[in-house]
Amino acid sequence: MFSADSQQLDFAGSPVNQGLTAEQKIELYRRMVRIRRFEQAALKYYNAGKMGGFLHLYIGQESVAVGTLSLCGDNDHTITAYRCHGHALAAGMGMNECMAELYGKASGCSKGKGGSMHFFAPDKNFWGGHGIVGGQTPLGLGLAYGLKYQGLAGCALCYLGDGAVNQGAFHESLNLAALFELPAIYIIENNGYSMGTSQKRSSSFKGCLAQRAEAYDMEWDLVNGADIYEVRAKTHIAMERARKQQKPTLLEIATYRYYGHSIADANHKKYRTPEEIENYKQNHDPIRLWERRLIDEAVLTEDMVKEIDQEAKQQAAAAVEFAEQADAPTVDSIMQDVYWESDHGTESSKIGRHFFTD
Repeated sequence: MFSADSQQLDFAGSPVNQGLTAEQKIELYRRMVRIRRFEQAALKYYNAGKMGGFLHLYIGQESVAVGTLSLCGDNDHTITAYRCHGHALAAGMGMNECMAELYGKASGCSKGKGGSMHFFAPDKNFWGGHGIVGGQTPLGLGLAYGLKYQGLAGCALCYLGDGAVNQGAFHESLNLAALFELPAIYIIENNGYSMGTSQKRSSSFKGCLAQRAEAYDMEWDLVNGADIYEVRAKTHIAMERARKQQKPTLLEIATYRYYGHSIADANHKKYRTPEEIENYKQNHDPIRLWERRLIDEAVLTEDMVKEIDQEAKQQAAAAVEFAEQADAPTVDSIMQDVYWESDHGTESSKIGRHFFTD
């Protein structure tokens, strides 16, 4: 999954990384640690029976969300799949509203009605996690179309897993993105497994998954997701292409998840060997690698590492307490947030039947 040639290159000197201050580099580290500690807290209390539904953890993939979203401006938008906690926090959402959503509480980011797979923050241009495999890809296309229609210099980052690349909606989206020249960037977070099925057993390809973009006359690239410098450097090229040329890109970022497809995936240690999992933890963990890099650059110290980690633990613990104390949605709210027209009493709400009863 990780290219040896890619790892031999140093992307610290790329234009988008050269301008990073010490404080900004530390902030990238802090954001990754916050995601890791949030996820670990979520895992603990999900296993304790505090949450319902599914829980798709992002542990091991933190540098992808943090690296790409650190490049976003006011006119850049984000949409992703059901493994959405990392993207939500990287986009600027708070731990409290995210943890409360996992608990199904009214103060959650989706009012307790979405759960793990459906975090949303329109005020941060974050258009959610989506539970239908590949279902977010045409929505990401729509975001890109909207930017072009309004004449805005921005881009739409649309994330998907390697298991979604064979969905018809994804290929239709690539076709239209290239045909209409839309500022869409499709990011395949390739963690090697489609639920419990390895990539080699689920997808037919010659060189890599991103190479499929050639069929649509679209630019593509491979990215080592363990190196946040490389993630930023190559994503920045794609984002500038989108903003200035209105051209789409397909990126394939090699990454890895330490846990199963979801916490309900009880066999995740059977279709992957313990040696494989440990290898990635020891040699490709994005937080560990970035920590070592910043220490080597004399940007980070061991004391600062401990301080940042403790701070993230405390924030996660506080988010759990917030969620525990928050109110559940009321029965009366069950018919709200279904139709915009009905919630806001628009003219169209007076036409036809929005709700069906016996």
